[in-house]
Amino acid sequence: EVQLVESGGGLVQPGGSLRLSCAASGFTFDDYAMSWVRQAPGKGLEWVSAISWDGGSTHYAESMKGRFTISRDNAKNTLYLQMNSLKSEDTAVYYCAKDDGWYYDYWGQGTQVTVSS
Repeated sequence: EVQLVESGGGLVQPGGSLRLSCAASGFTFDDYAMSWVRQAPGKGLEWVSAISWDGGSTHYAESMKGRFTISRDNAKNTLYLQMNSLKSEDTAVYYCAKDDGWYYDYWGQGTQVTVSS
């Protein structure tokens, strides 16, 4: 059974940092690209970042470039998202998703990130 379990969310002040983790199981983790997707209150899903199977290629949404860093540890079957210089508009539920090559076929349950003073 494929499982993706996010952790690391919480309440942080503007300008602060958080590191999200996504523990994967039930599939061969290093066979697949992975992504982070978020959903702000009252809004639709927004793609955040993606990473290739080996971590050699990364991509970011424009508003996250220079502030967020995606990475993975294939030995630990874990995906990460380092978020720096957080803004109130980064408040959202953050999901990790497994990339089947055509679509995201599995999602985690999400972790809440709230940026507020």
